[in-house]
Amino acid sequence: MSANSAEPAPASGLVDVVLVKGGRTKVSYPAELLADDGTRIAVRASWAGGGVRDFGFVRFEPGDVFTEYYWRDRWYSVKEVRDGRGALKGWYCDVTRPATRAGGRLVVEDLDLDLWRSADGRDVRRLDEDEFAESGLSRTDPPAAAAALAALDELEALAREGGFEALLG
Repeated sequence: MSANSAEPAPASGLVDVVLVKGGRTKVSYPAELLADDGTRIAVRASWAGGGVRDFGFVRFEPGDVFTEYYWRDRWYSVKEVRDGRGALKGWYCDVTRPATRAGGRLVVEDLDLDLWRSADGRDVRRLDEDEFAESGLSRTDPPAAAAALAALDELEALAREGGFEALLG
């Protein structure tokens, strides 16, 4: 099947999630394929980082579980983050080019912009805007840069209005 068509989600299927940044693989990790309806792909994975990553506003650590949603027609992904006991920590969102899936690989290109929304909705923050500016995307690919900034605005509006539940439901 093509990378832009639905592929059936076997009950126990695995995919490798490959996050690319600047043409290089940033991270790759196995995830359980939950669904692929041709537009949205959902996977579940354990925290793929080595050890604890403390951002100051949230800590990702061994035992955390990420239910990740990717779209073939949107410029972002949304990751619901829960601790090992199942308590919701919040949502971490990456601004990306639309996802592609071919067989056992789900590939997403990270465009540096991110957004965090805490579980209680009180903390919504845009992240890495300085990295995005330094990336030069506005100069090298103005349409992609415009799409990325629009995606960040859309994510922030959803986060502030409590729209993640409807988006992911």
